[in-house]
Amino acid sequence: MPTVLVEGRDAIQAVDGTKLVLALEDNGVDILHRCGGNAKCTTCAVELLSGSAGEMEEAEATVLRNKGIEDPAVRLSCQIRLQGDLTVRLIKTATSTGLEPGTRPQE
Repeated sequence: MPTVLVEGRDAIQAVDGTKLVLALEDNGVDILHRCGGNAKCTTCAVELLSGSAGEMEEAEATVLRNKGIEDPAVRLSCQIRLQGDLTVRLIKTATSTGLEPGTRPQE
């Protein structure tokens, strides 16, 4: 079971292959996911501090590029399938933005 350490919060455990956004949400982290986990909006972006988030697929690379996000440490939590331990920093949350999180992403 991968462990996800969210900066400033308790570590959480998740099942291998779970989307990071769902692991966060299911453990009480108010992460945004306004497009429903479809790699279209970047609201679920996190900064990867340590660990491997796996290979970035084209949909994720395209939306990050289109939004002007060039930092390779910034990844979309809806596109990361957990395969090992990660440490991340949240970029946007429902609390910090005042927005509703969005439709729950599909498994």
